[in-house]
Amino acid sequence: MTVGIVGLGLIGASFAKSYKEFSQDTENNFSVRILAYDKDESVTLMAKMQGFCDDTLTKDNLKECDLVLICLYPRATIEYIEDNQCYFAKNGLVIDTCGTKRKVCEAGFRIASKNGFEFVGGHPMAGTKYSGMSHSKATMFNGAPMVIVPSRFDDMELIDRVSKALYPAQFGSFGISHADTHDEYIAFTSQMAHLVSNAYIKSPRANAHKGFSAGSYKDMTRVAWLNNKMWSELFIENKDNLIKEIDTLVDELLKYKKVMEQDDEETLAKLLEEGKKRKEEIDG
Repeated sequence: MTVGIVGLGLIGASFAKSYKEFSQDTENNFSVRILAYDKDESVTLMAKMQGFCDDTLTKDNLKECDLVLICLYPRATIEYIEDNQCYFAKNGLVIDTCGTKRKVCEAGFRIASKNGFEFVGGHPMAGTKYSGMSHSKATMFNGAPMVIVPSRFDDMELIDRVSKALYPAQFGSFGISHADTHDEYIAFTSQMAHLVSNAYIKSPRANAHKGFSAGSYKDMTRVAWLNNKMWSELFIENKDNLIKEIDTLVDELLKYKKVMEQDDEETLAKLLEEGKKRKEEIDG
């Protein structure tokens, strides 16, 4: 199997390492050739030196790839697909890894249909607070969910093909979603968590938290440490859904604020009980 990887950051390099590691276990009966491209040539060279990239991915050898994983930000992903649409293998599988799906999938489906390759939206639900190849690892996706957005939901052959192509990464599960649904829910489950954490840490009390903080502080601030350029692009691209979630949270916070201003302990207790019950209902 020949796999092309575009972008050797945290996600792209982790994919390359996972495929190489999977191929090294003789019991898997799997061989892979990794072709990779990064705009920073020194990164590609380092990947070759470390043994998880066999050669540089170019327009000339792109057609040799059975699978191409595009591990870039959304706008760069669309630009890469547009620039290389004539070079993908006929019936080849192209999967992106962006955190939002509507714009990427719209462009990917449209361009793929005109050029004879198969585009599938993808979102690996894994990562760390760090970015870059130096923090990548072969086990990044082990047991993690992978959301895929196919162009056709009744094409079980395509979905099976995607799951088999991604098997070496060792995802724990595959979820199938429409792009609109993905972006709506990811605004709540991921983007809001990062946004709220990032805003919370700006409290003037944060500098002196040591000695007064424990698990709740760590939980609340963990994802404040983020890649600001990537998340800014994702937030703006999904701003309609994200703003709705912000408005919902602000409305709820104002309820708590109002009853505290009124010293209404009984209503405050009810609000807190509502939140507790909601958590129990959702996550048991």
